Amino acid sequence: MATHDLAMRARALVRIHDAVLSGSAPPERPRAVVARSWTRVLDLGIDPDGRNGRDPLPPADVDERRRQSRLGLVIDEIRELLLSAADASNYLVVVADADGIVLWRSGSPRVKRQADGLGFAEGAHWAEEAVGTNAIGTALAEGAPVQLFSAEHFENAQVPWYCTASPIHDPIDGSLLGIVDVSGPALTLHPAIEALVTASVRLAEARLWRHHEERLEQLRRTAEPLLSGANGPLLVVDDHGWVAAHQGVAVRDRVEAPRPDRALAVPGLGLCLPERLRGGWLIRPSTAETVLLATLDLTATPATLEVHGAEAPWRVALSPRHAEVLAALAEAGRGGLTAGALSHRLYGDGEHQVTVRAEVSRMRKALGALLATNPYRIGDGVDLVVVSDRTR
Repeated sequence: MATHDLAMRARALVRIHDAVLSGSAPPERPRAVVARSWTRVLDLGIDPDGRNGRDPLPPADVDERRRQSRLGLVIDEIRELLLSAADASNYLVVVADADGIVLWRSGSPRVKRQADGLGFAEGAHWAEEAVGTNAIGTALAEGAPVQLFSAEHFENAQVPWYCTASPIHDPIDGSLLGIVDVSGPALTLHPAIEALVTASVRLAEARLWRHHEERLEQLRRTAEPLLSGANGPLLVVDDHGWVAAHQGVAVRDRVEAPRPDRALAVPGLGLCLPERLRGGWLIRPSTAETVLLATLDLTATPATLEVHGAEAPWRVALSPRHAEVLAALAEAGRGGLTAGALSHRLYGDGEHQVTVRAEVSRMRKALGALLATNPYRIGDGVDLVVVSDRTR
């Protein structure tokens, strides 16, 4: 779009922005993503004329977030692609973490100075609840790429800007790592910016996956002496459950992520107790006929589950709903319950099966192999005793 056309569009957006915020009928509706964001930030009480929460974190805190972020593995690739474009002298490349904290900022010195005046600096909090509608914060809120131009921003101070942002996810577990953003003066917006940001995210995620494969290969080499001297089936997996090596068992690429002193059920191996290795876990079948002895105490507040039989006993507090699910499965016995039957037990009808599945999924993250599926039941090798007022 030519500069003249961008200027005309910017003026039209200012009229829409001013009308909406004054409560008048706008000459045209804002885009849906913008309208949703403005509604959110109005509900948050963000002042369009103010300088909302921008106080940056101390440099030491920013450095610590950088060290903890896996985005540090790919920041060079992101910068290289985005700063090699012909018009890179007109914009900034910004990478924020999943909280909306700006961790890295590179690009035009002139645009950096303008951004400094806006408070758009390393360590600044750029989520919607801090500074209103902006591509970084709105991409976080929407979970999707966002491009905003001029008065599509909520704060008047951001109206002279455009910003294009896309979430970046960890390909290992799908978790949100942060946001890649390109921002600059509104009238310098280039139509290729959006495609460049998308390409940078894809490149970074591919590099993260290669790094993951390299770590698995390193774990595989570490485990070679163990594999050569071991008898029986086993797996070697990383902290996320990705399989680096296997012996004597047909296995998928990934199993449930191991946790210390938590049993897990692995197809082909049954109930297993993970053993820590350098950089990962050794998983092999337990030889005990009954591995875990569990007690669900419904008389405690909150209800508790205590488990013995792993290397160390462990105890977890349960919400009332999760305690109710566990008690229902214990009562059902080894035959277990379908999602529909469990819905009837908990809600009195079969219309809550989606809710039931979500609840059991959350429980399995905490309880591991204590719960089995298809149908839902207490896991094989687990003896569960329920203590209630009736049993006392």
